Amino acid sequence: MTFFNPAVLVAVLGGVAIAFQSLFSGVIGSKVGVFESVFIVHAGGLLLAAAIMAFLRGGNLGAWHTVPWYTLTAGFLGVAIVGTISYTVPRIGLASTLTVAIAAQLAIGALLDHFGLLGAMQRTFDLPRIAGLVALALGTWLVVR
Repeated sequence: MTFFNPAVLVAVLGGVAIAFQSLFSGVIGSKVGVFESVFIVHAGGLLLAAAIMAFLRGGNLGAWHTVPWYTLTAGFLGVAIVGTISYTVPRIGLASTLTVAIAAQLAIGALLDHFGLLGAMQRTFDLPRIAGLVALALGTWLVVR
């Protein structure tokens, strides 16, 4: 996979958005509170998503019932994500928060891939992947210490 793959570039843009959203959520959380920050962030997201869906005339929203039931908890997980970030950014900083959160994402992602759980594409552990996870743990420690 090349870095100039369009999907990789979209992922980079997503990472940039996560950094800014995390910072902004942390600032809101430190000024008005964690749950208030979660509400403000998700209300803004709801408004934007509603506008996009209106523009698309509903898109394929009618097929929502075809997805596995557990995937419908993604919104609840979004609340947990924004809440934890709103709480941790003012306390340990943006870089440490994102480093720990991303390391956790990658480790759980590798486990889900390894076992092919919850619809993940199965990709078993091999030596380079294990070495990468060890390097990730070391890098996380170096950033957070």
